[in-house]
Amino acid sequence: MGFIDEIKSRARENKKTIVLPESEDKRTLQAAEVALKEGLANLILVGDEEQIAKDSKSLGVDLTGATIVDPNKSEKLQSYIDLLVELRKAKGMTAEKAKELLTKDYLYYGVTMVKAGDADGMVAGASHSTADVLRPSLQILKTAPGTKLVSTFFLMVVPDCEYGENGKFVFGDCGLNQNPTPEELAAIAVSSAKSFNKLVNKEPIVAMLSHSSMGSAKHADVDKVVEATRIAKESDPQLKVDGELQLDAAIVPSIGSSKAPDSDVAGKANVLIFPDLDAGNIGYKLVQRLAKAEAYGPMTQGIAKPVNDLSRGCSIEDIIGVIAITAVQCQAN
Repeated sequence: MGFIDEIKSRARENKKTIVLPESEDKRTLQAAEVALKEGLANLILVGDEEQIAKDSKSLGVDLTGATIVDPNKSEKLQSYIDLLVELRKAKGMTAEKAKELLTKDYLYYGVTMVKAGDADGMVAGASHSTADVLRPSLQILKTAPGTKLVSTFFLMVVPDCEYGENGKFVFGDCGLNQNPTPEELAAIAVSSAKSFNKLVNKEPIVAMLSHSSMGSAKHADVDKVVEATRIAKESDPQLKVDGELQLDAAIVPSIGSSKAPDSDVAGKANVLIFPDLDAGNIGYKLVQRLAKAEAYGPMTQGIAKPVNDLSRGCSIEDIIGVIAITAVQCQAN
């Protein structure tokens, strides 16, 4: 059984309710059909019921079993308006502004459903930017208790790979924080380790990546990673985390033992923390394209409830996979 099949099996064991606010996106409708047929989650589509029916018919998509919610006709609109006003009144939110947001921007409606407990999680981003998806999530759901930073990760599944956890890795942060400080980089490491544990059910082994291994180079960028490693260890003393490590020293046992013989992480890492967004974004795309890896994400971490952001270039299969992963995250919540 492949990894995503394992995730799907776990999703079916305790079905959660996932809201999909991008009903205008054809890939979303097609993915919803498959997710419903495979029993991955209870799905809520936000949008105009007549338009969704029309688009489904033209695509030959069967959405039997999905709940379709039109914000303009919803019996819960007023309660959501009241909730949004209460949450954002300090920022000048009024009933009129709340109504406009909820009925015009379905992302806000979807996130408010999650906040109200009418859905367990949300998947979006097929037709919206990361900023568009995260803005209502941070405004309404806020950060998870004990979390200092919202970040993203990719769940990478590399075929025929002996490294990591049989080819499974978490890469962070590849989609949000441009140039994290040492404190932020440490927070990304701790969150990414938790994400790996939740989804892979194995112990996370975290490598803080750099162009240097254990002092082999001197530079302010290396110093940042060294300091981030120290902070991460202090933040979670039980976590296996080490750095700074070059990529080969992090995942290849023979090179790890040569470049960092005293490290219990070198050569064994399954969670890779990149020093900045450029490195992370380039790294995951190289692995995805050259190694033909499955890349699920960018998944968000650090938000109070699961909200995941798709790439706008995502495939139908990507959306199905992220729905299943989000459902498993909801179970952990």
